Amino acid sequence: MTNASAILKKGAGRTVKAGGMWIYDNEIDSVRGNFQNGDIISVEDFDGFFIGYGYINTCSKITIRLLSRQKEHPADHALLEKRIRDAWEYRKQTIDTSCCRIVFGEADFLPGIVIDKFSDVLVVESLTLGIDRLKNELLDLLVDILKEDGISIRGIYERSDAKVRDLEGMPRFKGFIGKPFDTKVLIKENGVKYIVDVEDGQKTGFFLDQKHNRSAIRTLCPGKRVLDCFTHTGSFALNAGMAGASSVLGVDASITGILQAEENARLNELSDRVHFQCADVFELLPELEAKGERYDVVILDPPAFTKSRNSIKNAVKGYREINLRGMKLLNDHGFLATCSCSHFMDPELFAKTIREAAHGAHKRLRQVEFRTQACDHPILWAADESYYLKFYIFQVVNEL
Repeated sequence: MTNASAILKKGAGRTVKAGGMWIYDNEIDSVRGNFQNGDIISVEDFDGFFIGYGYINTCSKITIRLLSRQKEHPADHALLEKRIRDAWEYRKQTIDTSCCRIVFGEADFLPGIVIDKFSDVLVVESLTLGIDRLKNELLDLLVDILKEDGISIRGIYERSDAKVRDLEGMPRFKGFIGKPFDTKVLIKENGVKYIVDVEDGQKTGFFLDQKHNRSAIRTLCPGKRVLDCFTHTGSFALNAGMAGASSVLGVDASITGILQAEENARLNELSDRVHFQCADVFELLPELEAKGERYDVVILDPPAFTKSRNSIKNAVKGYREINLRGMKLLNDHGFLATCSCSHFMDPELFAKTIREAAHGAHKRLRQVEFRTQACDHPILWAADESYYLKFYIFQVVNEL
């Protein structure tokens, strides 16, 4: 930690003063003292009032990310150990920890880093320069804390290959931390077995945030015909199959994902009822409608159609289109499970888009439930970036 201090402009820092953790470049009046990007510095208001300690990177528009707000507790080893211990204790109380997200960036007061646990393997994603310097220390702490509970970690893999690192002036990277190991990891979630490819799978290898939502669709599926769009490695489709669906079709544009989904179906002895097709969902849905295909349950779990405010209009069109097409493929009183994982597609806009799709499809919606991300991806109020997943289940009724 350096002796440098960032001084905020008068009237600036409203977000951080309200409980957020980010300070933008246009909120900083000056930085006193010497520092290098990635260093931990103190932050003061224009009048000298202490705000906290955070790491700085002038290459990023989010120039400072806070680690501590207490003057007597700088971002030292003791504070990092407390952060990791608190994160693990929270998961132990709220979720099945055999596979879960142990650290979720800002929501665990460790901005810029994600650590997932898949059985006895850890996968880390480091997205900012300041946290990258602390990464190995945090991982060592976590391995030791898990060991206290009798959990031995056999390997750690890094998936710091996201585009957002470019904004931090950092190269993308993925590879082993420590000894190499088999990167195809067997996990079990909701009674379903999966092979997770932590090396080449999307993100860290598996979307843990939908854990409870996958379980929620099970009550809808016994004896039903199910369509799972954007199936990735088949997670919703497999949950439908395990719940007793008469037939399930999972669709994804990635042949790699489809091959993995088929392997997962065989692993769970579901290949007779759960099938997969490599296709563009936007092209396939109109084709299925034209053929007169109908389903009892349609699941829409697309990737984020927008990762910035600039592309929201196009994203809205995409969400509206797939929801309209999905509704048209449903039998009367069938069920639609639909979600958005884009932070910029806020809950109000997403609800409005679904409403417009229902109007265009001449359907009426009866909301069954609304859900968000699993509790190992906690939503920290005042840190809006931690809230991103919106998940609805509707019963779709032909308009009277």
